[in-house]
Amino acid sequence: LMNISSNSISILPAEPKIFHGRDSELADILKLFRQDTPRIVILGAGGMGKTSLARIVVHHEEITTKYHGNRFFVTCDTASSKPELAGLIGTHLGMKPGKDLTQVVLQHFSSSPPTLLILDNIETAWEPVKSRSEVEEFLSLLTDIPSLALMITMRGAERPSKVQWTRPFLPPLPPLAQDAARKIFIDIADDKHSLEEMDQVLDLTDNMPLSISLLAHLVDLEGCRHILSRWETERTSLISEGSDRRSNLEFSISLSLSSPRIASMPQSQDLLALLSMLPDGLSDVELKQTAFPIKDTLGCKSALLSTALAYTDDHKRLKVLVPIKEYMGKLFPPTYQMIQPLLKHFHEL
Repeated sequence: LMNISSNSISILPAEPKIFHGRDSELADILKLFRQDTPRIVILGAGGMGKTSLARIVVHHEEITTKYHGNRFFVTCDTASSKPELAGLIGTHLGMKPGKDLTQVVLQHFSSSPPTLLILDNIETAWEPVKSRSEVEEFLSLLTDIPSLALMITMRGAERPSKVQWTRPFLPPLPPLAQDAARKIFIDIADDKHSLEEMDQVLDLTDNMPLSISLLAHLVDLEGCRHILSRWETERTSLISEGSDRRSNLEFSISLSLSSPRIASMPQSQDLLALLSMLPDGLSDVELKQTAFPIKDTLGCKSALLSTALAYTDDHKRLKVLVPIKEYMGKLFPPTYQMIQPLLKHFHEL
């Protein structure tokens, strides 16, 4: 352990000041932490509040009491391989950069008191097919350490394999309930807006936390009516002026679209474009019976679900959230060849 400096340089991110609507998820996570050494995955679409939830957890009284100063929160979006991931963790532990710090990181945690390691947005390293197995192996080795609690956040609905994640698994984060969405909106934009106008703005977000936050900040500056009329022409580009996934909705969606899981099923983007036109989505029967020019509709459906670009509702219909619909409609509308079989199908009903 020669290359560990005497003091780690890990600084925890601030606790979110505005946070509503995830009480049950937080309670579920805390319940898992009452087991010996939990291994937890927070899943969900981009912009659904995974990072915020993880930040709430790392600052929670129960967690600080259990792990004290041994809490590490590593933002992984710059790591695209296992050595880079190990390097990022090593940096947080105060290690000197090295070619591959995997072993040193594992040794460090093995000889540490109970520790919590949170790897935020780990999908950047896990997504590429060439590095996935290595990253999963590394996660598996981390979870072999009895004193190390591991929590990861990643976009999508798929957990890395090779790890025995603590049960019960957390389902992917859903959109917020209307009450929570309103609270976030009011915390940012004040309560001087009519409920009707506020709900009209929230309808554009489908209660996706990132969209609520970005739109509420604009409403705070310009008012509901002005934003509603701007949305008519600007759509999702209205809330896409920031430079990263946390301040730019289109950037966040495009990250999911460029996922290797989507690339491996190129026509899944065609299916997404089609779904973006359909408020009621499609059932499996409709997917099978409609002669879409898509080779493997169920494979494409699976790719969209695994990246959380689409979801199935209570009636098992495949649907898309409003912000993603708007984005697709603006940038990747479906071709006539895609729409035609659908028109024919509905005409024949």
